Amino acid sequence: MRNFLTFTLLTLLSASLFAVPVADPREPVVIIEETTSHILETLESRRGEFTENPALLNEVVNQDMLPLIDVGYSARLILGRAGREIEPEQLDDFASAMSEHLLSSYSDGLLRFQSDKQVEVLPLKGKNTEKLTRVRTRLKLDKGGFVPIDFAFRKTDLGWKAFDVTVEGISYVMTYRNQIAPRVAAEGIEKVTADIRAGNIMLEE
Repeated sequence: MRNFLTFTLLTLLSASLFAVPVADPREPVVIIEETTSHILETLESRRGEFTENPALLNEVVNQDMLPLIDVGYSARLILGRAGREIEPEQLDDFASAMSEHLLSSYSDGLLRFQSDKQVEVLPLKGKNTEKLTRVRTRLKLDKGGFVPIDFAFRKTDLGWKAFDVTVEGISYVMTYRNQIAPRVAAEGIEKVTADIRAGNIMLEE
């Protein structure tokens, strides 16, 4: 369950690295509703193709999904203080390596997801600003009950962009910061980026 909703975020992150930036006028709730619906419809209509050729799912994600993630901002949050001195090119390379790793990790999980599980997007609640607006969703479980998933958005010049997802109280950004930032501080951003690409760093999700 967690894999699917986190995959939604990571799918959009990966897409943003390959797409031409276009201003998105939609509000955060609409973005999540439409993105979730699109992913489920695409999965169900082409599940056979994706199962036979998983790499095709990666291609569809990269080509078809809208650029809805603030990639640089999310990457900087993951790096924390360890990213203060890095160059823009190094940040871009790191963000690209992370998205490639995460997309590969979650594509298989998406194929195992059954779309008859209900994803409910809840109304906005609490204090929301242009710096931080949280969209709450609930994923219905097979045996009853729900898994809470919150998406964090901020307003940019290109519209609302998501930069983090929290599943059952566990933040994607903080999970990876705790694993990656110490390595960057000790080994440098270029080595860590290369190790992520080479699969030499086993990241817990």
